[in-house]
Amino acid sequence: MAADLFDQKLRALRRERALRRGPELFLHERAFEDIVERLALIQRRFRSALLIGSFGPDWRDRLLRCADSVTVVEADALMSLEPGSYDLCVAVGELDTTADLPQALLTVRFALQEDALFIGVLPGGDSLPTLRSAMRAADEVIGGATPHVHPRIEPAGLTSLLTSAGLSMPVVDVDRVQARYRSFRDLVRDLRSMGATNILNARSRRPLTRSAACAAAAQFMADAVDGRATEVFELLHFAAWTPPAP
Repeated sequence: MAADLFDQKLRALRRERALRRGPELFLHERAFEDIVERLALIQRRFRSALLIGSFGPDWRDRLLRCADSVTVVEADALMSLEPGSYDLCVAVGELDTTADLPQALLTVRFALQEDALFIGVLPGGDSLPTLRSAMRAADEVIGGATPHVHPRIEPAGLTSLLTSAGLSMPVVDVDRVQARYRSFRDLVRDLRSMGATNILNARSRRPLTRSAACAAAAQFMADAVDGRATEVFELLHFAAWTPPAP
């Protein structure tokens, strides 16, 4: 079932479109900067780092400050990794739409050497509450419900997945980012620029009717303050280690 959850071809097309038009990076940069700061606190020089996805054009160069070499791969190319090749893996905003997250984490685990660090960020389960409310209003007008927002993982669930993949000392921190928008359309624009719009296979292929779109826009602004609605993006920062050599 997990393999059929997301439309991977559409995922690639939308991310390519976002990069071509100029991506919106405020969430990605916030997450990556936090990782860089955490790595700076570790008294260790990494030999070979793996960067899964690179929305920021300078991410690889910034990782070279703490690693001798950095290899960049997309999430859909994880199966090509050689076992035991890296002592650091960084993943920001790439693994949440893989076909099989537990398998992806296990693949990363086998690509890492002993006593290696896996650190990254995934969107959390409390992301986009205002958008979800708006889409429920649209569904009421249409008279039926279809999936609009991707399922997300909770902190405890992510900790369990990291442990199940054979990683030790997993830590998950929650960062809730608030962004204020003048309209529903502005939020959708940002999501498109992040390559983060709906790619569920179960999504409706029909655009919202005018009345449904108006209902969504009105609900989105229902609790606005000073003409701006607040949306929340939940970021799950995680870190875990592979077991050291005996």
